Amino acid sequence: MMTRSQQGRTNRLTRTSIAIAAAVAVTAGVVAAAPDAKTAQPGPKLSLIAASASVTLDSWKEDPGVYLDLGTYLTSENGAFELKVTRKSYKDPVVAAQIIRDGKKTQTKALPAGLVKDFSGLPDFAQISVIDAAGKSVLEKTEAFCPNNASGRVRPDAPANSKYPQSCPVNPFTLGSVWGVENGWAANTYAGYYSDAVQLPAGTYTAKISVTKKYRDLFGIEDKPQSVKVTVRERSWEGEGGGEGVSASSESSESSAGASSKTDAHAGHGSAASEHAEHAAAAPAAASGHAGHGAPARTDAPAAATTGAGSTFNVGHGPYPPAPPALPWALKKQATEKGALGRQGFSAAAVGDRTGQTDGSRQAPGVQPNAKRPAGKATVPDVPKPDLRSLPAYGITVSDGYEDVPGKDYLAFSANVWNAGPAKLVVDGFRSPGKELMDAYQYFYDADGKQVGYTPTGTMEWDPRPGHEHWHFTDFASYRLLKADQKETVRSGKEAFCLANTDAVDYTVKNANWHPDNTDLSTACGQENSISVREVLDVGSGDTYTQDLPGQSFDITDLPNGTYYIQVLANPENRLKETNHDNNSALRKVVLGGKKGARTVKVPAHHLVDAN
Repeated sequence: MMTRSQQGRTNRLTRTSIAIAAAVAVTAGVVAAAPDAKTAQPGPKLSLIAASASVTLDSWKEDPGVYLDLGTYLTSENGAFELKVTRKSYKDPVVAAQIIRDGKKTQTKALPAGLVKDFSGLPDFAQISVIDAAGKSVLEKTEAFCPNNASGRVRPDAPANSKYPQSCPVNPFTLGSVWGVENGWAANTYAGYYSDAVQLPAGTYTAKISVTKKYRDLFGIEDKPQSVKVTVRERSWEGEGGGEGVSASSESSESSAGASSKTDAHAGHGSAASEHAEHAAAAPAAASGHAGHGAPARTDAPAAATTGAGSTFNVGHGPYPPAPPALPWALKKQATEKGALGRQGFSAAAVGDRTGQTDGSRQAPGVQPNAKRPAGKATVPDVPKPDLRSLPAYGITVSDGYEDVPGKDYLAFSANVWNAGPAKLVVDGFRSPGKELMDAYQYFYDADGKQVGYTPTGTMEWDPRPGHEHWHFTDFASYRLLKADQKETVRSGKEAFCLANTDAVDYTVKNANWHPDNTDLSTACGQENSISVREVLDVGSGDTYTQDLPGQSFDITDLPNGTYYIQVLANPENRLKETNHDNNSALRKVVLGGKKGARTVKVPAHHLVDAN
C-alpha cells in the first residue's frame, strides 16, 4: 500500500507526462495557421481546429470502452472568449451570458434561456461522427464543452497565463462560475471525465468533428468540420506490468514509442480516489470508493499520452473530479525530467510553476504561516472579513460499517462550507515546544493586503490516523441529523478540519480568487513535526468533506423511519470572525425507510436541484 504522498508523487508524474504531449501537439500543430488578430472583427473569433491528423486510442480489457479524446480544440483570437454562468438561488434556473471586452468597453450578451442547466459546460457543443474502414457509420454523438478545459497557447505572443479557472465546477450546489478561453489560446473540446466511453472494436476509423449549428450561429463560428483518423487498440493491464500486460494488438506501437515508465504507461488507469482517501490505510477495501475528504465519482479514464485530461487541480477532495489542466506554449521548450518519457516520444518538463511554465501539473501549494506567532494586543479591526456559508448536503447514501463496525447502518453524505468573501479566511497555528496542540489565530487584512489585526480562535490538533496525518482546525463546521421538527437527534463526530480550497462554489462574488493556493491536503495541512501551519479558505471556494465512515456519518441503525434533515453548520461556536453569522446553516431533507441491515434513503429535490 503506497502512502498518500507516494501516490501523489506518482500521479503527478503521470499527469505531467500526459499533459506535455497534449501541449506539444497543440502548439506544434496550429501555430503556423493561427489567425491574424489585427485583421479580425471586434470580439473574439472562434475556430475549431485539430491538433493532429490522427490519434491512437486505447480500449482496456478490464474496462472496455474508448474515450474519444480526438485532439480537437476551440481557439479564441481577437480577444478572450468569456462566459459568466450564475443562478440567483436554488429556486432559480442557471443562466449564462457572454462577456465581450473591446478596450475599455464591456458588452454583456445574454445567452438563450435554458441553454445551460448546470455549471459543467456548454451541452451538445461538439458533434462527433465515426465511420469504420468500410465507410459504415458506427457512431453519432454530441459532447459538452468546458471552455476551461486543457488548453495551450496557439501563438507565442499570447498571454503567458490564462486568467480563467482551470475547471468547470460540477458540484450540484455551485452558485456561479466563469468560463473562458484566453486570447490566443485553445481549449480541448474533449469532455474528459464527464464523457462516457463508447464501444469501438480494435481497428481504424475516421472521425468527423464539428461545432453544432446552434453554437455556430450563437458565437459566429465558421462551419469547418475537422477530420481525424483514429486507431483503436485493445490493451490489458493484467499484472500491471507496463508493457508486459499489453495485448498483442498494441505491442508494435509500444515498442516504437520508447521506454515508458510504469507510471506513465499506466496513465489515467489508476484510481484518483485513493490519492486522498482519509481512511485509505485503515480500510483499504473501502478507500477508493469512500475517500474521507471526498472521492471522484469515477476513476481516471484510461487514456493515451495525447490526452490533456489528467486530474490536477483541486484533485481528490470533493466527490467529483476536476476538469483538465491548462498547458502553456513554453512547455514545448522546457527541459526534460529524467524517467518520464512519454509514449509519444515527448518528455515531461519539471513539475511546478516558474517563469514560462504554469502548466497546472502540480497541486497548488500551501501558503506559509507568519514567521512568529502574533504579538501585541489582539484586535478585530473594521476591515473586510470572510463570510462562511454552508451548502446543502449531497451524495447521500446508506452504508454499512465496513470492517470497522459491522452490522450497523450509516447515513453517508458530502458537505461543503465555502467562503463568499469579500476577504479570505486565514488561520495560522503555532505550537509551543513539546505541546500537542497548536494555538490558532485568525488574521485580518486591509484593502491593500496588509495585516492589520488578529484574534485567537481555538486550536489545531494533529490527527495521526492513517489516511489523515495532517493538522485539523477545530470547530470549523458541525454536521447534525435533525428530526422532522428540526431538533437534533444525531451529531457527526467530525468537527475538526484541514482547510483546503477543494471546490469552486461561486467565482462571480467580489474578490473571488480563480487560482487559489491550498487546494490539496498534502500541501495545505502541515506535517507531524510542523511548528506552525497556515490554513486558508479563499474567496469563492469551498471545502468538501465526504462523511462516509463510522464516527463521521450518522448512525441510523436504531432510528425510526421517517423524515429527517441533514444540517451542515459552519463556524458552530462562532469562534471565527465573519461578516454574517446568520447564513451558516443549510438543511437537506431526507426520508429514511427499510429495515435494520437494509435501510434506504430517499432524497427529495432541493428546490430546482434534483441531486442526491
